[in-house]
Amino acid sequence: MEDKGFSGWVILELFGRQMLAGLASEETIAGTTFLRLDVPTVDSVVGFTKYFGGNSIYAITPTTEEMARAAVKRLQPRPVEPWILNLREIPAHTSDDEQGGDDEREPQTDVPGGP
Repeated sequence: MEDKGFSGWVILELFGRQMLAGLASEETIAGTTFLRLDVPTVDSVVGFTKYFGGNSIYAITPTTEEMARAAVKRLQPRPVEPWILNLREIPAHTSDDEQGGDDEREPQTDVPGGP
């Protein structure tokens, strides 16, 4: 008998006191099994998909779709926290980038095996 893995609506608790809710399933990426969580769109929460390794999971509580959607509404999860993407530090795209313009950065000399 072939094991098809877990699939169902869950409340997911992660180390670091994070909670998410959605439709969970197992998926293999690069030979490693991950828990795929599809967080549904609920009111102002835009749905997203996120993958988790087994070691980051504290608890999985199977539940109904109705309860998972209610949890999404209460938890207000985001796919990426704003503090992770400090967009002011990312340089703007310029037309030189497309044309293979000169790279004005100095070569890195402190790299092992480098110049």
